[in-house]
This record gives sequence, structure tokens and C-alpha cells, in this order.
Amino acid sequence: MSDIIQLLPDHIANQIAAGEVIQRPASAVKELLENAVDAGATEVQLIVADAGKALVQVIDNGKGMSQTDARMAFERHATSKINSIDDLFHIKTMGFRGEALASIAAVAQVEIKTKKAEDELGTYMQIEHSNVIQQEPIACANGTSIAMKNLFFNVPARRNFLKSNTTELKNIIDEFTRVALAFPHIQFKLTSNNQQVYYLEPGSLKQRIVQLMGNNYQTKLVNVKEETEYLNVYGFIGKPEAAKKTRGDQYFFVNNRFIKSNYLNHAVNMAFQDMLQKDSFASYFLFIELNPAQVDINVHPTKQEIKFEDEKLVYAFVNAAVKHSLAQFSISPTLDFELDASIQQLPSVSQPFTEQQKQNVYNSDIYKTFTQKNQAHKIEHSGNLKSWESFFDNTKNETVNNNTAIVDPIANLNTQLATHIEMHQLHQIANSFILFENNDGVQIINQQYAHQRIIFDQLVQLQLDKKIPVQQSLFPETIELNVADAVLLLDLLHELNNFGYSIEPFGNNSFVLHGTPADIKVAQSKKDIESLLEHFKNNSSDFKLSKREKLALTLCWQQSTKSNTILSKAEMLHIVTALQLSTNPTKSPFGKNILLQIDFTYLQKVFG
Repeated sequence: MSDIIQLLPDHIANQIAAGEVIQRPASAVKELLENAVDAGATEVQLIVADAGKALVQVIDNGKGMSQTDARMAFERHATSKINSIDDLFHIKTMGFRGEALASIAAVAQVEIKTKKAEDELGTYMQIEHSNVIQQEPIACANGTSIAMKNLFFNVPARRNFLKSNTTELKNIIDEFTRVALAFPHIQFKLTSNNQQVYYLEPGSLKQRIVQLMGNNYQTKLVNVKEETEYLNVYGFIGKPEAAKKTRGDQYFFVNNRFIKSNYLNHAVNMAFQDMLQKDSFASYFLFIELNPAQVDINVHPTKQEIKFEDEKLVYAFVNAAVKHSLAQFSISPTLDFELDASIQQLPSVSQPFTEQQKQNVYNSDIYKTFTQKNQAHKIEHSGNLKSWESFFDNTKNETVNNNTAIVDPIANLNTQLATHIEMHQLHQIANSFILFENNDGVQIINQQYAHQRIIFDQLVQLQLDKKIPVQQSLFPETIELNVADAVLLLDLLHELNNFGYSIEPFGNNSFVLHGTPADIKVAQSKKDIESLLEHFKNNSSDFKLSKREKLALTLCWQQSTKSNTILSKAEMLHIVTALQLSTNPTKSPFGKNILLQIDFTYLQKVFG
């Protein structure tokens, strides 16, 4: 038999290896920014075009490279930071494996200009397919400029897997934010398609947080600082009122390296126990400093997943540090059951309300004005309104015929009933499920998942030339967002306006909310938009759907009737009948089971 195993050609091996490190434009952004930090830069500029697909360029004023080092930097596993295996356990720099530039050069067209301060001329190189196609001396500024152009130009199949420009730009901003937070003493700039997105002056950590996350954080941060012989924990946590409905602004850094850790996230959440509303998540920007020998960062290509030598000890320190800060700044809730002594002595508190005083109040003109029919807001029930109040009564005899239109209380869209259903067929279980008796047996319907399906179908089936009616606000609200959220909201404005929101840009990452879909509580409208953005950016990338469908998913999650909500018979009737007309009555838009059918034949069999 002939031999069949052979070595891969270098260019193919490089492209395969590059896939572990450079998965999207944001991956290159992370690596290039970290290289700039390692080079000792005090000013770093990031320039992207077409969400990084056409261009990712990082310019720094760091120490630069010699001609030889510039050439060697693009060789795989060429690094200045590792000389022996022991060095791997004492890493203090951001990069160290020598993979980043080699991976970028394998899947993009690269141009580099670099110069050391002591050199008269710098070095210019062009690289394609991991090969240097041009190299020459050049007059340039001190530091390094690396431009990555046309990502995946030689691997078109991988380019097809990239997301929309909005999603890819969001990922870039996420990586930029993480590096900028870790090094607040460095000036950072971000430009996208010739538009300046961020200009971050050097400053304190709190100043950097406010620069990135918005001015609303100015008064919502609590300082954390605990120093021990084993490790130090410092940074900021958000006050409970700054909590969000999704896992938004949560950042852990170990020795200035951003990490993801569900374990440490749990430590923070336990410190906030009983202080947050249900399904809310605390914001935090926490830094852990410890001996590099106590942590292994070489466990994942992106270096965002690490291992601690003693996880339980780190957990305990983080939990204690957050608890201490909450207590120290009097954030922990307290209840005062005692009235002020001077208030207790007032006659209105200390003396009983006599029968004579009660009659005097009843006979007064003020009382009559607010209780009798001459009051300004009283409406007499005419014959045309008699059925309105009974519409929500839990009566057994009320029915709805085939010509009755059901109006969704949120989307305000009409649907026609599919079948004749009587209210006595409907019952609610545990304030979360609807029990519906039909001809074949009984259905148990999850009210939240069913309502999600109804709203989702109505939104995606809405004709493009039609809009959901807008409820104009008496007092328009101004919404201030951080840059990333402002970019996202701008991209969603057209669809949101079709779905019943009236929102206009107001400049400087601000928007004015003039109106909301009918039957949305205006008092919550600003929070609804913030919650909508959080949910969209944290969950929509998991679905290969259009932007319209992704937004519809977010809105149906946000606006649907929730579990543990008491429903009237009319509300149950609406859900059951509208569900029958939906595109998929058995599955929610998120793939959850909506109903369970139990046939009468099965019941008869079970009970003999």
C-alpha cells in the first residue's frame, strides 16, 4: 500500500491555524490593539472601514521595530516574550505566542510601517498569503502602523460567514472597549468609515468608564478596593438602580487582561443578593491583580478563558470585596419602622377619627365634588358602553363569534377568530398556563410563549408600507446612550418606526422618543428602549434571521405577557384564538413548546 499521510503546504497550514485566532474583524482589532499596548504606546488609533471587512488599521506611537524584527514578526510563533517554558507562567504582557500577525497575514492583505525612535528611517512592507511581496525603507513617524485589508480575501467561504456590518461593528467596539478600559492612561481613538466614534483622553478608571458607557454612570458607580497578600481587587460596581435586564456592562480583568468567567460572575451576583429586582443583572468593572504564576492564561486561543490556581480563594475575595463596598457606601437596603417622635405627637396621628368628624367630611363641598356626578372626570355609562365593563368579567355565558376582531393589547393589530370558543372553556393555572377544553380533550398553553408567538407573527407579517399606530407622548423623552448603543439604535430606527416607535436622532449619541406603540406604558418607554437594545445586542446574533425578524424577536420577548400574571377570561380568550391563527401554534419564536394536548381517549385509558 502506498503512503497517504503528507505534510500540508505552509500556506494552507497557516490559513487553518489562523482560523483559531482571527475569526472576524474584531479578532484582528483585539490582537493589534494589544500589540500596541505591549509596545508601550501612549496614543493608539483604530481605523475601520466596512465594519473591518475592508480595513482594520491600528496606529501607535510605541517603540516601533527594526527592519529585521518587522520581518520576523510575521513568522509563526516568532515572539520576543518567551525564551523558556518557565516564561509562560510569568506572562505580564497581552500577547506572547507570536500567532497574531502571522494569522492576520495568512488571511488578509497587510501593510506595515514601523520605526524606532533612534532610527533615521523606518520599514515598509506589503504581505499577502503570508509572503512578503514588497519591503523598503520609508520616512515615517515613530511607532507602528499596521493595516489589514480585505479580510478573508483568499478564503471566501469564511468571509461568507461574517455577520452584518452592524453586528461586526458592534463586535469591534466591544473589543475596543475592553482594551480601552484596561488601560485608561492611554489615549484611544476609534474611527469608522471616516466618522469619529470615540476620542478617549487619558484619565482615571472612573473617567474612562463614563467616557465609554455614558454620563449616566457618573453617579451610579461604587468604588471597590481590597488589597491582600495573595491578590488585589479594585474597580467599580454599579449601584442596584443601575442594574440591567440583560448581562450588559460586566467586565472582569485579570492582570489587565479581559476574561470571561461565569464562576466569578456568580461571586458578584451573590454579593448583590436580595438587592436586585428579579431577572436584573448588576454592572461591574472589576480588576484582579495577582502573581502571574497563580493563573494560566494559555488555555484558549483568544486568551479570554483562564484557570486560577485556587479558584475558590479568588471567588471568596471577589465576593467579599463587593460586599464590603456595598456596605461601606451604605448601598445595602435598610428598613426604618419607627416614626419621628414629633410626627407621632401630631393630633392626626395620636387622636382617633370620630364619627362626627367623619360626617362633617362627607357633607363638605370638597368631598361632594370628588365623589358625585358633578365631578369633572365622571362619565355616565350610556347604553353603548354597557358591554364594555362586562367584556372583562369572568362570565361563563359570554361567547365570541366568527366576525369578532381580537386586538392584541400590545401590537394593536387585528386578527379574526378561527373557531367558536366559549369563555367557560378557559381556566388559568398557577397564573402562568391556560387550560383550554376543546372537542378532542384539553390543551395546557404557556401564556408567555403563546403571546410571544402571536406578537412575533404580527410584526413580521406587517406589510412594509404599513405602520403600527403610534401613541404620541405628551412630554417627549431624551435618551442618552453610549457610542455602541447609539450606533445600534441608528441602524434599527427604520424598523422601530415601522413597529410603532417614533424616535429621532438628537446629536451627540442622544435620541428623542416622541411616541411608542399603542398600549405601551409611556412611563416605561425610555427603559423599554434601553432594555430592547440590551436584549437585541446580547441575543440576536444567535439567530440567522433578517434584522426585521431579530427586532421582532426582541419586541415579542419584551412586550409579551409574562408568567405569573393573572389574566382575565377575555385576555385568555384572545391568546387562545389568536394562537390558532399563528404560523406555528406549537412553538414559540425561540423554539419553546407552547402547548400540551391531552386527548379524552388518553384520559379514559388512564382512568380505566
